[in-house]
Amino acid sequence: MANLVDKINEKHIRKDIPEFRVGDTVRVDVWVKEGKKERIQSFEGLVTAKHEGSVSATFTVRKKSGSIGVERIFPINAPTIDKIVVIKKGLVRRAKLNFVKGMRKEYKVKERN
Repeated sequence: MANLVDKINEKHIRKDIPEFRVGDTVRVDVWVKEGKKERIQSFEGLVTAKHEGSVSATFTVRKKSGSIGVERIFPINAPTIDKIVVIKKGLVRRAKLNFVKGMRKEYKVKERN
């Protein structure tokens, strides 16, 4: 039974997603539907969390919009995601950067090679 589930899940896993980690700055291009029209909207920010799983894997991106922090959770294998571009590779020592929400100053991330 589990083998059959794995075969079905394998069809839905995307192969075009680049490798990225928590602490990286990414730009996610998402298809947005407005009435009858569709367009691509970019969401650029810091990856604060990554939840692993075969088909149900997600990642959280946080950005500053004006003076307000905005977080968005994206399913990695969603068909609404057009592409993900890694802009800057960050070096952090945590698996989840949830403490960034309560910070008043902007969180600086060291760059990794």
